[in-house]
Amino acid sequence: LALTVPRPAALALALALGGVIAAATALRAERRRAASWTAGALFLAAAWVRLAVWGVTVPEAYTLPVTVPALVVGLLRRRRDPAASSWAAYGPGLAATLVPSLAAVWSDPHWTRPLLLGTGALAVTLLGARFRLQAPLVLGGAALVLVAAHELAPYVVQLVGALPRWLPPAAAGLLLLAVGATYERRLREARALRGRLARMR
Repeated sequence: LALTVPRPAALALALALGGVIAAATALRAERRRAASWTAGALFLAAAWVRLAVWGVTVPEAYTLPVTVPALVVGLLRRRRDPAASSWAAYGPGLAATLVPSLAAVWSDPHWTRPLLLGTGALAVTLLGARFRLQAPLVLGGAALVLVAAHELAPYVVQLVGALPRWLPPAAAGLLLLAVGATYERRLREARALRGRLARMR
């Protein structure tokens, strides 16, 4: 591996061959755990190096090969142990794709990535709510809110700029009055929502 570092194409091949050797070693029961993780890491590194050689700059091409196996492992873990936290089972896999994609959205002038990421985040949020899983609900909902904020921000700025100067402070004051008048009820609703979220796995 060290000898092939200056030549990325050869490095990708060496990493893949190392993954094959580690996968063959994982056939032995006493070495299965360590060798299988090593094989996965080597195959992933080989794929990443090959993508870099090809000039691929889309972050999802690098993150999805991590996300899919991580989610499968999380699903198998929760089937074996239903009491396992959804953060331990699904959190790393979801974050591996959502966080880099969100970072890419903020510098992407096109509409395709925000649309696809928003659709995926909505699906993750709905699945989290349907199966009462905290990690997909929180991560998907946060990603959905951030994508919506990114897409709506230019229009909100234009709208605020077109309004009279006194109107935004007046609207903020009315909002504060409304929140203050219903403070106790909002506090009870927030506590109930926090309790429902805490009961999720």
